[in-house]
Amino acid sequence: MFRRSELALKQLAPAKVRAESRAAASRRVVMAGKGMRISSGTPRGPYLPPETWYEPGERTRGEFSVMHQPAGKGFRHILTEEDVRNRLAELPRWMVEPLEVVQFSQMTRKKRMAACYGMQWGATIYLYPIEENLVETFRHPPKPNQKIEANMFGARWEPASRDRWRLVWSPESIRDFYLNNVLIHELGHILDTRNSRTVDRERFAEWFAIENGYKRSQRQDLAVLAERKYVRKRHHKGK
Repeated sequence: MFRRSELALKQLAPAKVRAESRAAASRRVVMAGKGMRISSGTPRGPYLPPETWYEPGERTRGEFSVMHQPAGKGFRHILTEEDVRNRLAELPRWMVEPLEVVQFSQMTRKKRMAACYGMQWGATIYLYPIEENLVETFRHPPKPNQKIEANMFGARWEPASRDRWRLVWSPESIRDFYLNNVLIHELGHILDTRNSRTVDRERFAEWFAIENGYKRSQRQDLAVLAERKYVRKRHHKGK
């Protein structure tokens, strides 16, 4: 699960034991008391956001359903159903076959206590909304790995005050982050039937997202730059 969290974590109500044992938290969950989030390492365990849990059913052979909930006041969904379907259609079919449901979840008051970018449970991927202005507020300065990840996807950290930092996204960078990191990371959890330890599952999902998400995003950008360079050269030669 991709969580967002406060440094002084509040005691959260435990989720169902069933969910606890089967949900995989994207590495980045933010527990947002008053909307403040900070990246934490691998924040999984008994505390999960209240959700609609879908029992895994028959194999869908890649024909997954998409469920929609309103984003919630002050929040917005980053992707559309078309975005998700088109992105997953680019992957080999066997990667998508185990997926049964993708849900665009609503940000509620309770969920803000364990707010996520994304989460996997069983054969379902949950995608969560982000602040409408695409600015996240944190209590402490970012760690080196958090700066690296933000730079990878074009976001920037900036001080907001003496004890506040902001993570600022552009519409393009946050869309890239959800399409090529959050979504692919959660799919990696579904495909990981080998690992049981949290650290191993996160390590696999991270690797899967880099290989099938981030690297693809970078290759696409490089291809566009190469094409532009080629067009410019052709244009100059014609003069």
